[in-house]
Amino acid sequence: MAPEPLPSATVVVLRDGAAGLEVLLLDRVPSAEGKPGPSVFPGGRVDPADREGGADGDAPLRRAAVREAREEAGLELAAEALLPISRWITPELSPRRFDTWFYLAAVARETSVRVDGSEIAHHRWLAPDAALAAHHAHRLRLAPPTFVTVSWLLGLESADRARERLAPGPLVVFRPHVCPVEGGACMLYPGDAGYETNDPGAPGARHRLWAVPSGWRYERG
Repeated sequence: MAPEPLPSATVVVLRDGAAGLEVLLLDRVPSAEGKPGPSVFPGGRVDPADREGGADGDAPLRRAAVREAREEAGLELAAEALLPISRWITPELSPRRFDTWFYLAAVARETSVRVDGSEIAHHRWLAPDAALAAHHAHRLRLAPPTFVTVSWLLGLESADRARERLAPGPLVVFRPHVCPVEGGACMLYPGDAGYETNDPGAPGARHRLWAVPSGWRYERG
């Protein structure tokens, strides 16, 4: 039986940089074998303390997002200002599963970031297209939820525009169906024509991520 996913929260922190929209990415410390860690948004699972003070709605998730941003990046965010944009549920085949809500937050350009040095080694502010280019050039490594979220930010010129585009409407829920393909995988998301049958070749609507050696590619539409 697959383990139950652990409630978790992630916060996508944006700012208006000198040349346009930038997103905060944190580089996790290398593994014991020296393998570079992934570049991630601040976040983690809900702790017991996050449930104190009431559990109405998504309050514990918001508290977790605020706490993780403080612990990992030294940021002080307001829980009530976080905007939910997506929810990612780890596939059942994974030994560790998470039910992670992604929130959007904006900070001033001059806001300082202080990484904790234990879980997080470095931080960087990148334009969305630069982040994806660095991933494809193997200068950093993005997990699928991070890659998809950064892809959503392409073409948005400011943090306000990102809030207007991503926050309204129903929350987008991701329950990936991972389909092996030559050299990699095609991750099908709800709404894709092949989702129910695990068939990347099914004609119709597209909502998927191709994670293949020729380059990752997100499709939606």
